[in-house]
Amino acid sequence: MPAQSCTAPPPHKTLTAMQTELTEAIGRRTVGRERCTTAIKNLTLSRRESVTEPCACVVEPSLVIVVQGAKQLLIGDHAYAYNTEHFLVTSLDIPASSQVLEASPDRPLLGLVLKLDLSLIAELISQAKLPSPGRCSTEASVGLGRISPTLLEPCSRLMALLDEPADIPVLAPMVEREIHYKLLKSDLAARLWQVASMSGRRQRIARAIDWLKMNYAEPLHTADLAAHVQMSTSSLHHYFRQLTAKSPLQYQKWLRLREARRLMLNEDMDAAGAAFRVGYESPSQFSREYSRLFGAPPKRDIESLRQTGDVSAVA
Repeated sequence: MPAQSCTAPPPHKTLTAMQTELTEAIGRRTVGRERCTTAIKNLTLSRRESVTEPCACVVEPSLVIVVQGAKQLLIGDHAYAYNTEHFLVTSLDIPASSQVLEASPDRPLLGLVLKLDLSLIAELISQAKLPSPGRCSTEASVGLGRISPTLLEPCSRLMALLDEPADIPVLAPMVEREIHYKLLKSDLAARLWQVASMSGRRQRIARAIDWLKMNYAEPLHTADLAAHVQMSTSSLHHYFRQLTAKSPLQYQKWLRLREARRLMLNEDMDAAGAAFRVGYESPSQFSREYSRLFGAPPKRDIESLRQTGDVSAVA
């Protein structure tokens, strides 16, 4: 009886091969678009064809991967550079600036952003009974990890689901769960454990941020906010700035100015009306602070956004 031939399993793809596949997949879906939402609600794709100056942005808890080019995230005095060798994880809603460092029309910056579910991370830690990775050396809201095939492989499968839209409702949550699990086995495991526990100061700062997002148009009395999250006023200031690079008052101002920008761009509200809607009593103060944040007075900034079609600025 002739011996049966055995077909060896296909070899594992190299990191470079995976990045090449993702580059092609992201590239063909983002032609002519800088920011592209997808049928997978937590997944966003990005493309930039030139280097940029720092641009104000909002950072949600997310995994950010670049498969071509390089960027950096600026938070206060800290710069977090990421590229094809390092991914970025953020764990709080924080104001920041994003800057493209390497990009051209021939080799555009291409990447993906996956919103993270911090409760899912906590669930996976408990369910999988993962060994503790030890304490994280810093209590920051941003971390850089090393890109690996183990992490990119489920990201590639998530991207592939965009070609099978009927499968997305069933399979996408499963793949996203796997990506969260792989992050817990990456070199950012200690930071993610710290985030998932949300114990002590970090939990209180997260509650303070939630309160500010709900009440940004109201006068802010820092002592009342500190009492609400059960911290002293000095501790609230110290740890809020440590995690967000802003004081509570600066964070509220940032929320107000971003909402005013959205109102002017999307609801055709004039600058004075938007200023009063978000809590400013002085249109001139609003204009000064708006110019400092966005680099131009309200009217000129909105006209520029409409001309360029850069709706991602207020997303």
